[in-house]
Amino acid sequence: MSCVMPSHSGSRSSGTGASLPAMDGNGDEILREPPVAGNEFDTLPGALERQRRYVAWKCGNLDQAGLRATLGPSTMTLGGLLKHLAGVEDDVFSVKLHGNQPCPPWDIVDWDADMDWEWHSAAEDRPEQLMALWQEAVIRSRALVAEAVADGGLDRPARFTWPDGRTPSLRRLLMDMIEEYARHVGHADLIRESVDGLVGEDPE
Repeated sequence: MSCVMPSHSGSRSSGTGASLPAMDGNGDEILREPPVAGNEFDTLPGALERQRRYVAWKCGNLDQAGLRATLGPSTMTLGGLLKHLAGVEDDVFSVKLHGNQPCPPWDIVDWDADMDWEWHSAAEDRPEQLMALWQEAVIRSRALVAEAVADGGLDRPARFTWPDGRTPSLRRLLMDMIEEYARHVGHADLIRESVDGLVGEDPE
């Protein structure tokens, strides 16, 4: 599975669309939200997809200045958030779940020199680069999760262990990723409102 990073006032519109591809590599529809009364296999991925779509909306249609904007004493930006979440997607579902080696750009980062590299380096990336980097990480994650489900369901163990020797299941990794997104969606809500006044829980 390839890992390619594709090759501007705070106002809207710079090519960073708010949509997230709704199809997987096989042409199957991706759940947009948890089912009303579904099983665990549908509910967990559905909850994660809903959080991803919030991020796509809150970070979409901004120029470079908008993605660099900060709020209050925090140095967090929406551009940094996109790059951070792209890295988390690859780390959790490729490296931790499947035991793969980090792919570009994560494989060349000196994390000891800058443990927040993704947040800092995002300021130099174009809006379309940041959105594409995150979207492609999401697409890879969808395929990797589907592969793991076929290989053992939600009980499928990850290919790594925590320092205390415990090995998380796919179920636990999905729960952790939902939590990761949910925390950052709150950050994105506030930052985006400060940029251009966009508020709400769902796109119109």
